Amino acid sequence: MRQNKDSSISIIIPVLNEEGFIGDVLQHLGQTSSSFNIKEIICVDGGSTDKTVEVVKAHGGTVLQSKKGRARQMNFGAKHAQGEILYFLHADTLTPKHFDTTILNAIDEGHESGCFRMQFDTKNPILRFFAWLSHINHTLCRGGDQSLFIKRELFELNEGFNEDYLIYEDTEFITRLYRQTKFKVLSEAVITSARKYREKGWVRIQFHFGMIHLKNYLGAGPKELFQYYSKHILNA
Repeated sequence: MRQNKDSSISIIIPVLNEEGFIGDVLQHLGQTSSSFNIKEIICVDGGSTDKTVEVVKAHGGTVLQSKKGRARQMNFGAKHAQGEILYFLHADTLTPKHFDTTILNAIDEGHESGCFRMQFDTKNPILRFFAWLSHINHTLCRGGDQSLFIKRELFELNEGFNEDYLIYEDTEFITRLYRQTKFKVLSEAVITSARKYREKGWVRIQFHFGMIHLKNYLGAGPKELFQYYSKHILNA
């Protein structure tokens, strides 16, 4: 198993009122990685009103305060990160065992950016099918729930996430990476929460996410995408 102390990973997690999930995620990170590969775990808080900040600090994470918005929060975290490799993770997503060495091995093989496959924490056959599609190396099958690793220099070259996007910022950024690098989809899978599907209904959520993908493909900008998301998902 690879053990290179010359490489370091900064884990960046945008958080907002995640007291119910973030503690388990941080604990799981420690259980699935080697401490000498992880430079730091940065949770960028967008103004939580619950105990998110306290929970992060209790688990040894670093808390940074930022304006609300995942793109803003992730860019802010990247700006203050010290690692050579940036690893962006959602606050309700669990990493596979030895995820750190898996990422570093991919970097050694010449992949400057990539993600894991994804599984949902549900046995719903439809959601399991859509998660299965994440093994396909195409932009249509990408999303932030799959997490993202990227070399710092490539992140800075691309000026990070586009902060005009209040949703879809992960896919927009990854689409840019596909145009210039050999994006790697790792064989292991992260496990992400299906909570939004449980709250809103999986048929409704999957349909409207599909419409957002279609609208983006047809040229819709960040404002139009967010308006659609707000109407059909956020405030539905």
